[in-house]
Amino acid sequence: MSAQLVDAIGMIGAILTTVCWLPQAIKIIRDKDTRAISLPTNVAFTAGIFLWLVYGIALIDWPLIGSSAVTLALMAVIVTLKLRHG
Repeated sequence: MSAQLVDAIGMIGAILTTVCWLPQAIKIIRDKDTRAISLPTNVAFTAGIFLWLVYGIALIDWPLIGSSAVTLALMAVIVTLKLRHG
């Protein structure tokens, strides 16, 4: 597999796994209803994304840094609203 194909696959994966949280964040912001989501799961996922961000920074891997930063921001909104609205 060529390096360009590998990079494209990684970039598409990063975009999809980042954007997939946007509808959830929008729904929670709009409805202020977080009963259906698990706090421990979302906190663990957020911590994992934070560690991916640190890893990306250590490697100076901009696609990983960018996707992790955006996902972390979306997850911070979701976890904050879960804590606020229960």
